[in-house]
Amino acid sequence: MLISTSDEVTITDPTVTKTGDSDGGDNCNFYGLNAAVLVKDGSNTTITGGTITSDADGANGVFCYGGNGGQNGAAGDGPTLTIRNTVIKTTGDGSGGIMTTGGGITYAYDLDVDTSGHSSAAIRTDRGGGTVYVDGGTYTSNGLGSPAIYSTAEIHVENADLTSNLSEGVCIEGKNSIELTNCNMTANNTKCNGNATFYDTIMIYQSMSGDADSGTSSFTMTGGTLTSKNGHVFHVTNTNAVIDLKGVTIKNEDSENILLSVCADGWSGAGNIATLNADGQELSGIIKVGSDSELTLNLTNASTFTGSIDGSITNAKGTSVSTEVGTVAVKLDSTSKWTLTADTYITSFDGDVSNIITNGYTLYVNGTALT
Repeated sequence: MLISTSDEVTITDPTVTKTGDSDGGDNCNFYGLNAAVLVKDGSNTTITGGTITSDADGANGVFCYGGNGGQNGAAGDGPTLTIRNTVIKTTGDGSGGIMTTGGGITYAYDLDVDTSGHSSAAIRTDRGGGTVYVDGGTYTSNGLGSPAIYSTAEIHVENADLTSNLSEGVCIEGKNSIELTNCNMTANNTKCNGNATFYDTIMIYQSMSGDADSGTSSFTMTGGTLTSKNGHVFHVTNTNAVIDLKGVTIKNEDSENILLSVCADGWSGAGNIATLNADGQELSGIIKVGSDSELTLNLTNASTFTGSIDGSITNAKGTSVSTEVGTVAVKLDSTSKWTLTADTYITSFDGDVSNIITNGYTLYVNGTALT
């Protein structure tokens, strides 16, 4: 179904079935070629109910293309897609559930989305970006390189259940963002895709492919649960990332108990720099910061961190990435506490030493034991 108009369009209870593979490559990913439903040319389209199914490669379920020619940050021609209470299922490779590019705007309410193919995120964006708002619903991805959410855009999701059964739960590329509010996310990343050499649940990176501008990447989560079944909960590489957490229940089921790694991976061209802001947040586990990497950890509003920081990092292939810790700054406000679970070496500390529970271990700041 092609909706190519500047008029308003309303569709109720559609049944759309798409077959027929495409070898269109970037035309499918950037502009919506072969999608089951494509909205473009400034249309204000509303879809309510119904079922949209694609069984083909390069066949995204519902595609909102903003018309900016894939130019990151450029203004589009203003299409808005509003879709609610619709079931979307895709099985082919390169076939996301809801897809937004070129400056499009998508509003999704209470959808049931399931994808199975390679590079087929349930909530998917690509070159040219756009804005996506999701409220309610269930989003499940089952394929390799198919997180529940892939962001080269500005994405806001609330009150939704998000599941990735093979890949990361979230990927943010470059100068883009994801905000989750009262969501339940579960990921079981058991197979690396492309250049990636780590298993992780929240992956923040820059590929330098041109699909996303370089700059500060942002992941914000408030409330809800984050369940990481395999690998590191958070992984930052080749970008500058800011992670904001407030009142999130984090369940790390991996035996290595790594909360965050900031280090080199399979990409190059930028630094590995992260800021983790915890606001009324419980954190636990090991934080890994590579010798060529930087971390700022801020604990505020009665946050707690039970864990340690080091630079001994081995990737999923068993290759040593780092043996020494990089630059680490930790700041505790007067209401927050850090309980050590191993000797830890950091570069700087700002806070009251009495808020550190040493637990028999030693915190070294710039090489000197803190007492």
